[in-house]
Amino acid sequence: MVPPNQLLTAPIGPQLARMAGPMALGIIAIQAFNLVDIFFIGLLGTDALAAISFTFPVTFLVISLAMGLGTGLSACVGQVLGKGNHTIAAQFTSHSLLLTVLFTGALSTAGALTIDPVFRLLGASDELLLLLHDYMLIWYLTVPLLIIPMVGNSAIRATGDTKTPSIVMIVAGLVNGILDPLLIFGLGPFPEWGIQGAAVASACSWLVATIVGLWLLWRRERLLIWPLLVPDKLINQWRQLLAVAIPASFTNLLNPISTAILMAILASLGTEVVAAYGAASRIEAILLIAIISLGSVLAPFISQNTGANQPQRSRHALLTSMQFIMGFQFALFGLLWWLAPTLARIFTDSDEVAQHLVFYLRLVPLSYGLQGCFMLLASALNGLRVSSISLLFNSIRLFGILLPLVWLGNYWHGETGVFTGILLANMVAGSLAATFAWWSFPLKIKLPKR
Repeated sequence: MVPPNQLLTAPIGPQLARMAGPMALGIIAIQAFNLVDIFFIGLLGTDALAAISFTFPVTFLVISLAMGLGTGLSACVGQVLGKGNHTIAAQFTSHSLLLTVLFTGALSTAGALTIDPVFRLLGASDELLLLLHDYMLIWYLTVPLLIIPMVGNSAIRATGDTKTPSIVMIVAGLVNGILDPLLIFGLGPFPEWGIQGAAVASACSWLVATIVGLWLLWRRERLLIWPLLVPDKLINQWRQLLAVAIPASFTNLLNPISTAILMAILASLGTEVVAAYGAASRIEAILLIAIISLGSVLAPFISQNTGANQPQRSRHALLTSMQFIMGFQFALFGLLWWLAPTLARIFTDSDEVAQHLVFYLRLVPLSYGLQGCFMLLASALNGLRVSSISLLFNSIRLFGILLPLVWLGNYWHGETGVFTGILLANMVAGSLAATFAWWSFPLKIKLPKR
């Protein structure tokens, strides 16, 4: 007897909690291992750390594209599984991974051939270009091993299993953390490869994730077919995938764009303000983990229930998630108000930077609940396969709300006005998202044909 699909039948709140918990642990682990990576590279000296900093725009662009493919696959597979059609879900997964291999192969080749001109354009010196070439050549040639498991794990999450992908993430991070010092500094029998060693360590961890992820898709989930091609389905399924993936990728890219513009505004206010915002961003990444985790599981939950023609269950899941996040983040704000001075002293020895940081931490987090509503709506729209609406909302938030309010705040009250502008932007955008969710989600949204 086939057990009932828990995403379609279990109580909504407990089911979302069971899925979000492992996701949160996986995200925390990845953040921790990224810090370990930066720590060991930093021991090589300022030039090595500066070189790695130059890679962030390029690597974030690639990861954003991969996340877009994963979002598209999760939404498509989730809706098909919600209909109970496992064979079509396996075709979607297989064809999507084939597209991922073709895409990453082209990206890898193009990136490896353009390392010098790209990083010269970003402003890297000749000395840093030598380090960048050592690191990025390996990174580009092995980046398919990063993207394939990212996309494959999205298919696993679409089944409702968030624990296994999180375990894979944690194991891959452990492999990277163990190999980093061995290959960077040549400990024991290992060669001393410096910054190249960091790239090789990452590649080895990605290889582990790829092997385990593909094995799970093939043997346990039965979501890979052989031969891969089903010609009469291929183009149509690629079209459905990209209809979600392309807007989702552009949505991911809006965040670094807004951050870059915001940093340019803050730079005019002095180094201390920039330093305070940088520290606040690191703290913020931790404070938003609950929102990110819940948003990650909300999309497959909604996609399956949409496929099963249970729109009221999808609606209830989104509204329940928003209510929880509003309460959770408000409680977190109360705790943060009390901890703000202590956190400021951990991140800086400067009295001026600490003053700016405390002001930020006692102001902006008040809006994290509404910011969470906005982020949850974006995930829910991806689950409905209408990521173009999510892109529209995010564009309005960036260009129509956040940047104008920040510019006005800077004009009137300097850094105080900028931070207040961020607060108001989160509140306005979050209120719009909550209103849209209440009145329109999902019955008043025109869904794509499947």
